[in-house]
Amino acid sequence: MGYVLALIFGYLLGSIPFGLLITRAAGLGDVRNIGSGNIGATNVLRTGNKALAAATLLLDALKGTAAALIAGHFSPDFGFLAGFAAFLGHLFPVWLGFKGGKGVATYLGVLLGLAWQGMLVFAVVWLAMAFLFRYSSLAALVAAVVVPIALYFISTPQIAGLFALMSLIVFIKHHANISRLLAGTEGKIGAKG
Repeated sequence: MGYVLALIFGYLLGSIPFGLLITRAAGLGDVRNIGSGNIGATNVLRTGNKALAAATLLLDALKGTAAALIAGHFSPDFGFLAGFAAFLGHLFPVWLGFKGGKGVATYLGVLLGLAWQGMLVFAVVWLAMAFLFRYSSLAALVAAVVVPIALYFISTPQIAGLFALMSLIVFIKHHANISRLLAGTEGKIGAKG
């Protein structure tokens, strides 16, 4: 029963669409009508409001962290499951017809909750790639490749395996971004619209 509750708790927490809620509360309308149509921080940034984008990034990450830490207080297995469920909840929120974000911020938050060293690896790789190429999607994809490899050496095989699976899902959710990157039409960080 505890496993089921951990999954439900994580999923419901992860499915809170902070990007949509924040932009609506700020009077900017539905963030799904601009840019990529995504509810995540990168698309919120396309409104031109850096503070709202930062708040979205923080809240989308913290819901993954909270799920992993709160459930993990009762059992490490529960934390593991709740973190993964929060990630899935962000990707497929029940409130938005199962059409959510691409999961990068929540992925990062789950990393913080389960293996904080991996979060540092992700952040360093993401920042370096974003600085060099100015593509958030490319930075996230490269970081998502590096993190499970790093976790294999600095954490447990189970956590490395979980993030390998989550990284695969991140790649699947970024299929349109990958196509645009290859075509040279992907929007750069800070570009509006």
